[in-house]
Amino acid sequence: MDLNHQYSEHQRALIGANLATNDNDRLARLATASHIAERISVFQHSLGAAAACAWSKAQFVAAPAVMKGHSPTA
Repeated sequence: MDLNHQYSEHQRALIGANLATNDNDRLARLATASHIAERISVFQHSLGAAAACAWSKAQFVAAPAVMKGHSPTA
């Protein structure tokens, strides 16, 4: 798995959700981001990667902020 590509796709989905003009589009993009995050998490856990736990936790923190239309880093 190309993690850099997956991280990039995840970021694009989150940015798309933040820029969405309606709830259906926002939720669809968040679902895409969540799916990508799950794939990354499973891959990292399968390798025993230490970052896997931090990555998984970050997804739960970032999603509510994006759903409200705010940047997860703001």
